[in-house]
Amino acid sequence: MFQTFSGSSRKPRQVNLSGQNPNPFAASSWNSSASAAQKTLAHAQQEREQRQKERERLNASKKIQRVWRGHKVRTELADARRRQYHLSYTSQEEGPDAPITVEQLQLLFAFCSPDREDDIAQLTALGRKLVINNNAELIGQAEYQPYLPKLAKLILSAVMRSLPSYDTALFKLLLNILVYRRDILSHISIPYYNFLSAAVVNSSITDGRRAELVSAVLFPLEEPPLTPADSSNIYSAMAFQFLTTPNLETRLGDLQGLASKMSGNLLATAIVRDYSNISSSQSNPEAKLWLLAHFIATYHMREHREQEVELLRALSLQLTACSVDIIGKIDGVEPISNTSQKNESEETGIHLVRNLPTFISSQLMSLVNKASIVGLLERFNIDYAKRSTTGQEDASFLASYALTLLRIFPHRADEIRMWLCSSSMTASNGDQVLALKFFWQAMSSTSTFKAIVADSKAALEILRYQKQHSNEPSQEVLSRNREWRTILLFLELYTFVLKFIDDEDFLGGSMESSQASGTVSKIRGSALPLESVEKLTLFLKNISFTTYYNAAELSTDDKPGMEDVSSTYISINNQSGKEREGLDEGSTTSNSSWPFAGISGMTFYYMRTIVIGVMRMIYERDSRRQFLPKDHWLMTTRFDMKGFIVDVIKEQERRQEVVDGEGTEDEIDEDAEEFGRVQSINIRRLTRPHLMIQQENFSRQQRKIYKRKLMATVGPRIEVLENMPFVIPFETRVEIFRQFVMLDQLKRRAGVVDPDLWRMRMEDMSHTLHAARLVLGRHYARIRRESVFEDAFEAFYPLSEGLKEPIQITFIDSFGTAEAGIDGGGVTKEFLTSATNEAFRGPLGYGSRTSLFVTNDQNLLYPNPTATEQDYEFLRSNGITETNPDWKAHSAQLRNRMQFLGRIVGKCLYEGILVDINFAGFFLLKWSAAFSGSEATSRGNLNDLRDLDEGLYQGLLKLKNYPGNVEDFSLDFTITDTIPSHIPGGRPKIITRDLMPNGSNIPVTNENRLLYIAYVVRHRLHIQPYELTQAFLRGLGQIINPSWLSMFNQVELQTLISGETSEINIDDLRRNTRYGGVYEIGDDGLEHPTVMMFWQVMKEFEDEDRRKVLKYVTSTPRAPLLGFSSLVPRFSIRDGSLDEKRLPSASTCVNLLKLPRYQSKEKLKEKLLYAINAGAGFDLS
Repeated sequence: MFQTFSGSSRKPRQVNLSGQNPNPFAASSWNSSASAAQKTLAHAQQEREQRQKERERLNASKKIQRVWRGHKVRTELADARRRQYHLSYTSQEEGPDAPITVEQLQLLFAFCSPDREDDIAQLTALGRKLVINNNAELIGQAEYQPYLPKLAKLILSAVMRSLPSYDTALFKLLLNILVYRRDILSHISIPYYNFLSAAVVNSSITDGRRAELVSAVLFPLEEPPLTPADSSNIYSAMAFQFLTTPNLETRLGDLQGLASKMSGNLLATAIVRDYSNISSSQSNPEAKLWLLAHFIATYHMREHREQEVELLRALSLQLTACSVDIIGKIDGVEPISNTSQKNESEETGIHLVRNLPTFISSQLMSLVNKASIVGLLERFNIDYAKRSTTGQEDASFLASYALTLLRIFPHRADEIRMWLCSSSMTASNGDQVLALKFFWQAMSSTSTFKAIVADSKAALEILRYQKQHSNEPSQEVLSRNREWRTILLFLELYTFVLKFIDDEDFLGGSMESSQASGTVSKIRGSALPLESVEKLTLFLKNISFTTYYNAAELSTDDKPGMEDVSSTYISINNQSGKEREGLDEGSTTSNSSWPFAGISGMTFYYMRTIVIGVMRMIYERDSRRQFLPKDHWLMTTRFDMKGFIVDVIKEQERRQEVVDGEGTEDEIDEDAEEFGRVQSINIRRLTRPHLMIQQENFSRQQRKIYKRKLMATVGPRIEVLENMPFVIPFETRVEIFRQFVMLDQLKRRAGVVDPDLWRMRMEDMSHTLHAARLVLGRHYARIRRESVFEDAFEAFYPLSEGLKEPIQITFIDSFGTAEAGIDGGGVTKEFLTSATNEAFRGPLGYGSRTSLFVTNDQNLLYPNPTATEQDYEFLRSNGITETNPDWKAHSAQLRNRMQFLGRIVGKCLYEGILVDINFAGFFLLKWSAAFSGSEATSRGNLNDLRDLDEGLYQGLLKLKNYPGNVEDFSLDFTITDTIPSHIPGGRPKIITRDLMPNGSNIPVTNENRLLYIAYVVRHRLHIQPYELTQAFLRGLGQIINPSWLSMFNQVELQTLISGETSEINIDDLRRNTRYGGVYEIGDDGLEHPTVMMFWQVMKEFEDEDRRKVLKYVTSTPRAPLLGFSSLVPRFSIRDGSLDEKRLPSASTCVNLLKLPRYQSKEKLKEKLLYAINAGAGFDLS
């Protein structure tokens, strides 16, 4: 039992060498001898410390004396040499030919100090004498050569100390020495160009002195130095000491002379070599920005632009390093957004960051034009073909450069992508291919792509390695970074292509070389073969799954740094709407912010956002017109599907605990406090009135980041369901949705779901009967049949999300009499279907009587894009203008009703009630996009426009494919909105809006027509209906968690709303039918003969007639998603009467068919067909 028992009972001896008594009671304060040993030890230790201090004091005094003696001797010696030099100089024969001896130079070096004015005077006098005399002969004499380097350094130190003014003769002597001895310049190039920078900055500089300084800057570049090392040192010093000087163009008058003399290749090479090693004085953001601007300016001015790859390296490196200081500080051009978005943006303080200087902005903007980007690609092609051995690395720099441009100029991103897509590249076989296919070939040949396509589990190891070794300069890390840059640039370009390519061109893609001319032809030619698309989706699916399912592992111990948070915040605020890049997610988001692919500011989240964005766009196209194999998107092998639903529910409960837990928020705030302090330091540069706004925004962002991170940790399966739900079968997701609703009902209704039990529970929980009636009274309403929606709005709008609870309805007929009936769920169903029918099918009974929704050619519903303007015109016609204090309250009424309608639809989904309403696909896409934040999804593309306006879609498609000059159409970047009059028969109002700033003066050309199409699509699908769409989604989100809706695509959402479109399963309906009255099944288990005939007739019906019967009884022609067992209330049949002349009737509120007892099948079939086709006998009981 006792493993340590050795057989001996003797207590082992303990030896204590510390001098302390192990008995704690022996060291008590009333035992005087207890602490004697401790006192002795302490005294000895104190004596040792005292002796050590004495020794250190003695050594220090000796050192001070030694230093002082040395200084005194050197000073006395320098003074003696100074006097000796003065005597030799004054005793020397005066005259123009008086020589300067070597001894004099030696004496001068022995005492001359730039810190003493008298020494500088002596040096100046020497310099003037040499300049007056013919100093070329002196400098050229052999005996003077060893002293020239020291003389040059001394003169340079002297003129630097003399700033802001300096002696011209002395500076000329320095130039003469450097011209004769060019090898000296490479050793003093840093202080030399540092002096020139300081001299140029002097505001009192004269024209003559400016010319002298320009000459001093240029002469080292005129002739090649002695060695490549000297050349590299000179160009490095010029770059980091001189080109970092602000406003060189203004101070020098022109940069053309500088550009013509310098070698762009040598300058770029020096920058690439030394950029990461520059000193702190040159590493400040402003200095880097000026270097970048001057580098761009001189590049544009040079006539012979050699070695473009080196330029690309230097440019990419600088842009990447400066991107954080550029984003949000440069004026960009963006399409006009709606007024409400602008006002909302102004309130959040997006104009807090000072813009960059004009010269820097202009040079940066010069990078974003077609000539610059296409020309760079063309010249890159030449170098790429010549340097095949380093081609992959060079292509990586090209990708890095392009990705950085996209990040810095988010408002010009589509233009940059368009120019890149319209360019041709040289493939490995020498053929010319379109840029997108070039990068597809490069991407598909990378080891990263091949590994992830072959094995979905390989993505985790690749991403884990990318994170752990992101900052290591090893060859493997550099190689992987190059591969990821190529992958990311391809995805950026493919995103653009997917926006504009129509389904026919997409499905007809091939890898053949395309030499088609014109931007549109090249976009069409960029379509990939379907087998390549399938391979691409495997890569996207596997990498996306890993980033969500293993999000907790990939984001462990990651804390967003200031650079990521602030740059993301600024870039988001400077974008119209919710733009990505980023993002994602943004997007300020929840996941890790470690640098990705070796690009500063390019984060893991950016990669995940663009990957999931491209995958969603392909998936939505496949959902619209299937081209991939069946079950291609499923990843059920990565889960235990038998217990998948149970696991998801457990995760949902844990996530709910995180949301509800009070301690969690404290932990989040505590974790966020650390980098919150860093952020507060950064925003001190902002103006005082906006400081609190910025701090609140940052704090809110921090909490969101850490809370989402916790969510990812406790719910990996839910992360997958919310972001890439198509990997799970649709039926499984529907069951999960219903379980989520059930959990929410149990939580909100005190553990009961049944409405009557909930009301009883509320009465029991209330302290008084009056309090219970107050609670239940808010969920009760008297609804007039002729005004269902308006009465419901007045009664239930204040409930907000309280509409989730059971409601009670009493219908009032046209005579003002309350209809009889007990609401066991049927009246509620009748109320919801009536309210939706009234709101969706016709105009409101309020104000301008504007319809909230309108239909397209296929009778699909979408928010009325002109409703807001119509309502505004109605208010103005009644004397309520924008300056009126009541304007805000009145103008909000329409949005409030739209929000309430969203709640009603959400209530139908929440209660499992199917309604016969069909929405347009582009509108349903916004439901899930409201949670996922996918910009491309929420704003739609050209193919989505087809659901809105077929005529406009066909017109834009013809414009896109027009082979001639589109300027013949005389289009500009404007769009015309027609606002119908609120007066019947009134004249509509025509409003012309700019699609982009100054759009009326920008013609649509063959080059920019894709942008015009993009802006038109964006205006029609996103901007024009923005206010009503957001109101509807807010209401819907108050009832149904937006993350639940993100589990479905647009087709699945429509099925969730109105039921299954497949053929009606009569056997399933029969199994789940309830019978009443005479038709109730007895102990023998046999059906009534009339019921048996009914089912025989139903089986003989075509599917169309079956749907008519179903709609006649339940008000919707579609079956429930999970079968008729989930129909609420259940399908029921009871006897109507014995009179065979009567038609069958229905109570749709309870899904009840009242079927007379017909004696023959023929009579039953005849009467049933007549009833369902004529609608006769419709009885609302």
